[in-house]
Amino acid sequence: MLSHLFALARPLVHRMDAEAAHRLTVTALAAAPALRPGADDPVLATEAFGLSFPNPVGLAAGFDKNAEAVDGALGLGFGFVEAGGVTPLPQPGNPRPRVFRLIEDEAVINRYGLNSEGMEAVAKRLVARQGRGGIVGINLGANKDSADRAADYAILARRLAPLADFLTINVSSPNTPGLRDLQAENALDDLVARTLAARDEAVSGSGKRTPILLKIAPDLTLPELDGMVAVARRRGIDGMVVSNTTIARPASLLSPARAETGGLSGKPLFAASTRILAQTFLRVEGQFPLVGVGGIDSAETAFAKIRAGATLVQFYSAMVFKGPGLAKEIKAGLATKARRAGLSRLNALVGRDAAVIARGEA
Repeated sequence: MLSHLFALARPLVHRMDAEAAHRLTVTALAAAPALRPGADDPVLATEAFGLSFPNPVGLAAGFDKNAEAVDGALGLGFGFVEAGGVTPLPQPGNPRPRVFRLIEDEAVINRYGLNSEGMEAVAKRLVARQGRGGIVGINLGANKDSADRAADYAILARRLAPLADFLTINVSSPNTPGLRDLQAENALDDLVARTLAARDEAVSGSGKRTPILLKIAPDLTLPELDGMVAVARRRGIDGMVVSNTTIARPASLLSPARAETGGLSGKPLFAASTRILAQTFLRVEGQFPLVGVGGIDSAETAFAKIRAGATLVQFYSAMVFKGPGLAKEIKAGLATKARRAGLSRLNALVGRDAAVIARGEA
């Protein structure tokens, strides 16, 4: 039903400014009574970083930047929602226009620049929804003008760890100048250590240990990836999210908007992000699970992420082109694939083809 309604509305929605359409969607999802999706097929049940997910399909950060519509998003059938990126202090982000649809490519370029209402607004919303259930994570970012960006992540972890189900350190957004410099091994080691210490301080004595994940860019060289994985393993990170948007522009892009600066997401990101996912899986050696992001728009692409090493998957940009019913479609397709393979759990296939995909042979 949702997919049918979106197909009717899509021409009108795509005539709107992309950011205005995004804002309208979030507002509508926040205002509408949350749907109550049926129980998921047990074959989709997934355990990761100490949490039990009803299904492995999540809404990626960037859609609901300020945790306004997490219950509405969960009602669409997502197994979890990641809100944000959130910064300690409110900031407006970059000037508009700053988000562009690449219709011909089923892609999006954004240069939002971590526009955020700030952590206190998000904390207030998380407190208000306590007891409603559903897994909700928060993506953490630094303020653009911060003198100590590593300290920003510690501030966020201290405030939000008691309220969220997991936190994601985002040092891979391409739209805040200098942020990706924090991916360098020494800088990242300091940042992660301070964030974990702040998390531990915040939840001390509560019996809760909020998992901390690390989100990386798809544009890393293999030596850079080696350094980031080494930090994550050494410091005891709970998982990695692979990957953020890319600053690359594949030669296959057709839309005139391909010339815009910012991070590219959607279908053209799939191959590169899936390959670095597989490369990360091989380096992690099972120490912690991975979340696969980038170019997912079907059960087939989600399944490829799982075979490349993802325990969980996320998407967001594909909803611009395929609508809010996509999560349910992907779940149904994944369950069918698992059943046809004779599996009692889909996650038995995690990483099965990682070596081949990492070499670029699939």
